[in-house]
Parts: sequence; C-alpha cells; structure tokens
Amino acid sequence: MLTFTIRRLLMAIPTLLFISLVIFLLLELAPGDPLADMPLTIPPEVREKMRIALGLDQPWHVRYLLWIKSLFITEPAHWIDAALGTDLAGGAQRILSYQTRGPVFDTMFERLPQTMTVVGMGYVVGVLIALPIGIISAYRQYSWFDQVGTFISMVGFSVPTFVTGVVLIVVFSVWLGWFPSIYDTTLKVTDWASFWKQVRQMVMPVFVLALYNAAQISRYMRASMLDNLTQDYVRTARAKGLSERVVVMKHVLRNSMIPVVTVIALGVPGVFTGAIITENVFKVNGLGQQLLLSIQGNDAPMVLTISFIFAVLIVLFNLIADVLYGILDPRIRYD
Repeated sequence: MLTFTIRRLLMAIPTLLFISLVIFLLLELAPGDPLADMPLTIPPEVREKMRIALGLDQPWHVRYLLWIKSLFITEPAHWIDAALGTDLAGGAQRILSYQTRGPVFDTMFERLPQTMTVVGMGYVVGVLIALPIGIISAYRQYSWFDQVGTFISMVGFSVPTFVTGVVLIVVFSVWLGWFPSIYDTTLKVTDWASFWKQVRQMVMPVFVLALYNAAQISRYMRASMLDNLTQDYVRTARAKGLSERVVVMKHVLRNSMIPVVTVIALGVPGVFTGAIITENVFKVNGLGQQLLLSIQGNDAPMVLTISFIFAVLIVLFNLIADVLYGILDPRIRYD
C-alpha cells in the first residue's frame, strides 16, 4: 500500500502540471480584458503602464512559468516567513489578483472559513443523512420508507439548488420570517445570542446543500446495498446462523461502502471551492462567490489558482478513496 501511495503521488505531479497548463491556456484564449472595468477617462499611456505592471505585456509561456514559480516557491516561502519570521521569500512578488491588486491566497484564506462553515456543514449533514436512508431503503426495498426516500431523493437531485434556495427564502424568510435570507459574514460568535443567530442564518443554505448531497449519495448507497444483499456470501452468512444485524452491518455494509467511498471522497473537493450557486443565492461571502466574481471580472490569476487548487484536491481525495479501498476490502493488494 505504501508503494502504491508513493507511486500515485509521483504520478500526480505531471498530471497536475498538465491540468494547470490546460486551465491557463483556456483562460488565455477566453475573450475579455482585465482592464475593461477601469474608467474610460484613464489615459492610454497610464492604461499601458498598468498593463505592464500586471505583467500582461509578457508572452503567455513567461507568465505561466512565473505563475508556477510563485505558486510552488514564492507562496510557500512567504508562508514560512510569516510563521517563523525568516526572509526566504526575499520580497519576491506573490500571485496578485487583477481585481483587488492583492495576493490571491490572502483573499482565498479570508473567504475559506465562510465556505467551510456553510458548504462543509451541508456536506457533512448530507452524508450523515444519506447513509442510513440508503441502507434502510435497500434492506426494506419497496416499503413505504423506501418509497418516501426515493421520492425525496428524486426531488433533491432533480430540483436545482437555486430553485430550492429561492423557495426556502420565500417561505421561511418572507412569509414566516423564521430565518434571515442574507448570510451575515461579519457576524462574530461571542455568546449564546450570537451563536443562535449564526445557527439561524446557516439553516437554509445548509439544508439546501444537504438535500442535494444526500439525494445523490443515498441513491449510490441503496444501489450498492441491493447489489450485495443478493450475493452468495450473504446467504452463507445467514445459513451460518448469524443475526440479521451482523449480516447487514458487518458484511453487507462493508462491501457496499467501497463504491460509495469514491462518491463521498470525490465530493469533498467541492466543499473547499464552495457551492457557487448556493453561496450567491444566500449571499455567503465564500470561495464560490469569489470564483464567480473573478470569472466575470476576467481575473485570470484568481480563477487559475482556485481552479488548480480544486484539481489538487480532486487528485488528493481520489488517492484517499483508493487507499480506503484497501482498508474496506482486504482482497485488494496494490503492492
């Protein structure tokens, strides 16, 4: 397993470099000017100086290599300097946003807590709901619980999150007034009153994301359980006199989790990049909203960095899913 993990990590390096190059070229070919939002009263010579200051006068391959250098050398050196008080970066220029003119990673770290709080909680709640629903639905196939679970899953999976979010806002914010429709990112939790306010503003976005995630994962869980419940080893376990609880929760569930682990693991990177639509519906000041604003503003460094981080997380959690295969199924031997 250790050899397999090291080999996969080494293979991930050229994969991620190729992905970064593809994303960079796509942004390079996309129409739009980073200075398009600047006032038209700015003289052309000043506009040209701003273009040079942003490095836009350099060829694309020079800008790509500079971005790679900043990402893998300058940014880690800057973080070490900030933590230990050293001077490894030596004043080297960091990756700057075209819109804010500030370091890209500073903006990302400012928005990450909001994304992790709302989107992360929505994903965790969705997984915790999906697994028991999928298990019970499969074990009691065609029962009323299975029918209700299937209906709710179809609704959650087929109805877009922006529709679900708007419906919740109309019902629970406009009509009933129970929850705020706009997420207050400046709220600081200092006492029970502010904690309760934080919970109230998280309820609707978390529910929207949890419903969508639970609908998808519960379907995978149900299908995998149904496939294993009819296997010969289940009949053998029952014939040996094992209790139904041991058969289902120990033997069937363990084998059924193998494909579901992939779905859950590959869904985790989406937590870090934010749920773009849901964050915009509830005005959550997270990474998803930042990514959308950066795309609209032709902020190539911000879009490129966030997209690359997303690719890194996908590769990482794909590796974690493969490692979990070996833990869940001892028959798998990568070495």
